[in-house]
This record gives sequence, C-alpha cells and structure tokens, in this order.
Amino acid sequence: MMEAAMDSVTGDSMNGLFCERALLPEGWASNVALRFDARGTLTAVERDASSDGLPRAAGPVIPGMPNLHSHAFQRAMAGLTEYAGASEDSFWTWRDAMYGFVRRMTPEAAEAVAALLYMEMAKQGYTAVAEFHYLHHSADGRPYADRAEMSRRILAAADTAGIGLTHLPVLYAHSGFGGKPPSDGQKRFINDVDGLLSIVSAMEKAMGAERAGRRAGLALHSLRAVTPEEMRDALTGLDALDPGAPIHIHIAEQTAEVDDCVAWSSKRPVEWLLENAPVGPRWCLVHATHVTPAEVDGMAASGAVAGLCLTTEANLGDGLFPAIPFLAQGGRFGVGSDSHISVSAAEELRLLEYGQRLVQRRRNVLRIGDCPSIGGGLYRAAVAGGAQALGQPVTGGGVQVGQPADLVVLDADNPKLLSRTDDSLLDAYVFASDGHAVRDVIAAGRTVVREGRHVREDAIRAAYRRAIEGLRRDT
Repeated sequence: MMEAAMDSVTGDSMNGLFCERALLPEGWASNVALRFDARGTLTAVERDASSDGLPRAAGPVIPGMPNLHSHAFQRAMAGLTEYAGASEDSFWTWRDAMYGFVRRMTPEAAEAVAALLYMEMAKQGYTAVAEFHYLHHSADGRPYADRAEMSRRILAAADTAGIGLTHLPVLYAHSGFGGKPPSDGQKRFINDVDGLLSIVSAMEKAMGAERAGRRAGLALHSLRAVTPEEMRDALTGLDALDPGAPIHIHIAEQTAEVDDCVAWSSKRPVEWLLENAPVGPRWCLVHATHVTPAEVDGMAASGAVAGLCLTTEANLGDGLFPAIPFLAQGGRFGVGSDSHISVSAAEELRLLEYGQRLVQRRRNVLRIGDCPSIGGGLYRAAVAGGAQALGQPVTGGGVQVGQPADLVVLDADNPKLLSRTDDSLLDAYVFASDGHAVRDVIAAGRTVVREGRHVREDAIRAAYRRAIEGLRRDT
C-alpha cells in the first residue's frame, strides 16, 4: 500500500483553533476558540474568547461537508463516456461502459485513484466520505486471499488523504428483481450475505479508535440486487455487529427501475422499502429520484436521509428529486459526488437549487425553515444530513462539541467572496465561487489542505499518474 497510508496523521496535528468568525449551530459568532482532543474530536467551543495561544484561522470557519455517496474507482473514468453511441444513451449504456472499465482495476490502482479523489474532495471542502464500496474481488470474480483487500485499500487511501471515512461494503448478489443471476460484468461485485458481513466485520476492526470520523456500516446495492430474504439476513447480521451502524441503499434512480419493481412486487421501490424494511434515521436512501407524493411523505416521516448526487444524476439523465415537498415536511438530505464527474460540495448544492428553479420557473425556491439565505440554509442542512448519514454525532449544521474537528477555512480574499460576511458569504460560496474558495481544511484536528494545496499533493498525484498509465497499458 502507499507509504503515506502507514501514518494516519497526514498533516499538522492541532489541539485547537481560534476563529474570528465561525458558523455555530445557533448562528455566526465572533472570537471563537475551538479545542480538540487527541482523536480529533471537538471538546470545547468557546464564544467571545481570547486566542490563548491557539493558531488563528486565516478566514471565516465553517463545518466541513460530509460527502454521503461515493464510488471511488469511478473517478478514473470521469469524462470517458461523454460521446453519443449508436443507440439512445442512458444510465444503462453508461453502466455497460463502467463494467468494461472496472475489469482492469487492480488493488494498487484502486487505492491510488481513491487517494487522489479524497484529496480532491478535501480541497473542495469535503472532510469525510461515505464510500459505497462494491468493487470487492479480483478480475475473474474470485475473492482475494483477504476478502477485505479492496476495502482496506479504501481505508489506506482515506488515511493518505486524511479525510474521515464511513466505509459501506455493498451487498450485491443479483442482476435484477426476483434474484436474477448476475451478469459477467458484475462478477467483481458479487457476495453472499456471510461473505459481505465478513468484510463489514473486518473493517469495523480496521477502523480502530485512534481517530474521530471513522465508521463502518453496510450498503444494499438496490432492491434489484438483493432479495428480501438477503436484505433481512444482512440487516440482522449488521445489528449483531453494530446496532447503530449506517445503512445505505440506491433506490428509485431511474424510471426503468421503478417499472421493473412494480412488475416484480406491484409496489414502487420506495413504497416497497418503507413497507418491508425498518427504514429510520440510520438509513440513507440514495437518489430516490422518482417518488410519488405518498412516498415523499413516508421518507420524510421515517427520518431517513435522502442522499442527493446532483451532478451525477444530471450527467446520467436520471431526473430531479422533488425537494420542495420533501423539505417542506422537514425531510433530511445530504449531498454526494457519486461517480465524481464533479467533486464540489458547492456545485452539488447549487445544482439542487437550480434544478428546482428550472422546474418552478422562479428563484430562491429551497428556503430552509426561517433562514432567508438559500446558500446558508442549504449548507447547514446538508452538513446535518450528511453527518447523520455517515453515522457521526448529530449536528445542528454548525461547528459543535462532539463532532470530529472537521473545519473549512474559506478564502475571504477570493474575489467572489470579498467583503461578504456570514450567510452572504455562504450564498457567494454556493452560488458564485469558482472552485477556489476553500483556503485551509482541517479533518479530525489535522491540517490536510493549506492555502489551497493538499499537504501530500505531489505524492498522491504521482501515484495516480502511475495507476492511470497502468490502466491504459491494460486496455
């Protein structure tokens, strides 16, 4: 594994930070002293404090954004499917191209690609990621000697980049509803319940207790990829390991999936899931693009998080999640970069609002509660929903005690942010920044980005370059 992964302390370890302005759950505050323990957990948030020898933040401080949905290996194929085929292109034609690409991915390449991706996430203000990990086995479909080999590579990449990780090994057993046999292109993904739970157990042990922001959970790929019996057994097994562990699932992403689910069960996907699974706050329903008003009501009432991946959903032509009625009922959401066609928290939030504007043909649509700032409201809500989806302590959308010390220092000298303060700063960050608005990033109390540059940038880029050259040679 990459040498850097041997040491999880990526950058300077800190015991605190003094912020002239910081976003707290109750709002913006001045002269805030933040204190961290050795694990990188926030132990104190003191308002109207003195710097008391703490290092000073070079700009306004906001909580880091959790990225609640990632398929790291797909970062290496971003941009490779943007050409018109002989037939009409869709999610399903993209998936066929992905199957061809994934055949060539070695463990070493997977680690290098994930490390580069996680570095890019940090530079864009993501401080933790939920890795929805289904690339488990060797190219011929046989498990590695260590069944958790690929999962350990993801953890090593997170160590190298220094960001938090909620690792979600994925149960993927079938190619369609009703337990259809998997296709040849899926053979690297396939596990039975016992095999999958062995990976979850191994990763729980591998996470350790030395660093805040690390968690293991489980993902069900989709209703088409697991049978009801397999779902039940997997959830029972997970509860035996960790009854509070996060559970994620792809759901209702495409209309064809909805039609196939109705043909199989006479129920729509979210409808079936709410009736047949213990959906609650530990669940994240990823995409949920095609849902009825009754399904929206059920999702909001369940307390589950809607995992929205706007840039990927747009890239694949999936559709738009009905955010207005969902948020009106207090529904919880977070954002993820999914296939990593873009890796920008601000862009995900911007596209979430813009998609609704295009449908409604009006502006400033997604007002959260009594907050008039669209950018500020969306940012706080996505931080809170993302933390819930990653299995982190509950947050009010601001910097608070008990959370990992995951902090983003915005570049107040960026021309797009210049002279902006507080929520107007967040509006500018979400709707007007050009991707260079993040100055410094601290993850679990350790500096990982300094003045816009990752502390291990050269080594990570070099390893990625070698991996890509190797993949091309294998083409």
